[in-house]
Amino acid sequence: MARKVKVTLVRSTIGQKPAKVKTVRALGLRRISSSAIHEENDAIKGMIASVAHLVKVEEV
Repeated sequence: MARKVKVTLVRSTIGQKPAKVKTVRALGLRRISSSAIHEENDAIKGMIASVAHLVKVEEV
């Protein structure tokens, strides 16, 4: 069974480049403090790495 990670938006996407905003939205995050749980795979890890300055990641 794949490991799961909880991704939480901790900083606003205001002022970010459109690609970063779309990445945050694709992770299922809408507003600050919103969270989403994903299975950890290469695609999700890459998305998290590209917006690491905006999100907090915890293992579930």
